[in-house]
Amino acid sequence: MTYAQILNTVKLFVYDTPELTPTDRLPDCAVVIDVLRATTTIATVLAAGAEAVQAFSDIEQLMEVSERWDCALRLRAGERGGSKVEGCDLGNSPLECTSERVKGKRFFLSTTNGTRALQRVEKSPTVLTAAFVNDQSVIDYLQRQQPETLWLVGSGWQGSYSLEDTACAGAIAHCLLDNLSHENAEAIGNDEVIGAIALYCQWQSNLLELFRLSSHGQRLCRLGQEADLAYCAKRNCLQVLPTQKKPGVLMGL
Repeated sequence: MTYAQILNTVKLFVYDTPELTPTDRLPDCAVVIDVLRATTTIATVLAAGAEAVQAFSDIEQLMEVSERWDCALRLRAGERGGSKVEGCDLGNSPLECTSERVKGKRFFLSTTNGTRALQRVEKSPTVLTAAFVNDQSVIDYLQRQQPETLWLVGSGWQGSYSLEDTACAGAIAHCLLDNLSHENAEAIGNDEVIGAIALYCQWQSNLLELFRLSSHGQRLCRLGQEADLAYCAKRNCLQVLPTQKKPGVLMGL
């Protein structure tokens, strides 16, 4: 597909947090981003062969629903404030999600930020998740499908802005738009698109350092999880497209 064809079909918006998305409409396609770490973990789990990821904003609901599954065919992953929730098998570290551990299982997930963002857009016709580890798979899909309206939704941190999510949105927007000028202004839905691209272009060659500067990256480092930052900074190491099959349930394509 040519650059001109993309511009003629896509109206692209970036929202830094789910709270900033419009409440009176939904896009044709929503891409949820929580680089540190929910959407990185989702991509990793599905690439490792999990049956599906089922996301919950409420940890009690996760426990209730997952209880109906054979314990040999489920994993409960819960995170609050960067730490594992008591009673869950895992927290939110993608490095724990090996094929030996997750293959064939339903992965029940609740996190501080990313699962809230998924819930906000779950009624959109198409919902995907993206992180730096699988960004090219998402970009390839968007270039093929050409949704008329596209939201890139960062998860942020408890309602506030996060550098890493907006930088990932910028990476996707940068590839879709290729060249920012007044000639393609019609494809740009809000000023946040331009800001996200600028942030990504500034840091694209040193994402790990950006993560270390970010408030959540610093939080994870204090918890001894710097290895997660290094993994989350990898580019396009997973060829998986997490896609919502029904509200809250994602499978890999």
